[in-house]
Amino acid sequence: MSRTHRAFVTGATGQDGSYLVERLLADGVEVHALVHRGAEPQGDVPTGVIEHKGSLADFDRLASIVTSIEPDSVFNLAGISSVATSWERPLDTVEVSGTAVVALLEACRSVSDRGREVRFVQASSSEIFGAAEHSPQTESTPIRPVSPYGAAKALAHHAVSVYRGRGVFCSAAILYNHESPRRPETFVTRKITRGVARIAAGLETTISLGNLDARRDWGWAPDYVDAMIRISRAETPGDFVIATGETHSVREFVGAAFSAAGIDDWEDRVIVDPSFLRPADVHEMRGDPAKAHTELGWAPTVRFTEIVASMVRNDLTLLGIG
Repeated sequence: MSRTHRAFVTGATGQDGSYLVERLLADGVEVHALVHRGAEPQGDVPTGVIEHKGSLADFDRLASIVTSIEPDSVFNLAGISSVATSWERPLDTVEVSGTAVVALLEACRSVSDRGREVRFVQASSSEIFGAAEHSPQTESTPIRPVSPYGAAKALAHHAVSVYRGRGVFCSAAILYNHESPRRPETFVTRKITRGVARIAAGLETTISLGNLDARRDWGWAPDYVDAMIRISRAETPGDFVIATGETHSVREFVGAAFSAAGIDDWEDRVIVDPSFLRPADVHEMRGDPAKAHTELGWAPTVRFTEIVASMVRNDLTLLGIG
């Protein structure tokens, strides 16, 4: 008699993790999650999830959890997820977003060597490409990060390739920017939609931002979670760019947010503050999701303006408007 599929998720309380856990539970998967109670959580772990206290910085604990659970799949979504924060805490970023991945992969290899295959999915990032010389980027684009965050993700990305070469079923989802109403306020996109909502409510008059000309490939977070699940269930492991193939500037994001709030004349309401500029920033990032479409049958389902509008509506609702 076969057992229920068992998954281990890190970052279960974050934006992507919360959507992933909900999907897995709905699919009848037994979900285990790493919970770090020493840090301020982004949300509660959903009912039905089996919690394991630990930290990505405690490599022995990570290995112990994986070997005791013997999961069928591992989704690593945790780590320092802000590029700006990585400049403030570069050593911590490398440890939890880079080295910890090696610890997880080694634990998966150990379990797989004992006869139970573990399928590992790493939430990689477009930041590994840094200042890419061509656009759109593909799975074969040279890796040349320009931030501590990108460097840590590059370490993890290379580790996935190394362990795949040792026979571990491990894949990397190279995720481009993706948003939802669950995006934390520490991210510029949520800062924009929250700020616009407060301006619409008469609580603020302006919003301060950094580089308005940076262009990003923005998608819908639940779509990207769907891609990671498809990757975990694919016939063979590999690297997959998960993106929309379209770019929009931060200025366009701001304009779409104000439009969703019913404000057309917004330019004077935005202040460009040099203190918000990054030490190094990539002008444009755009991914080519052709491989994911061909091999996984995956495609984005929500367009840019609706993504922004859904975030604005959520922030207006939180203020008791709408």
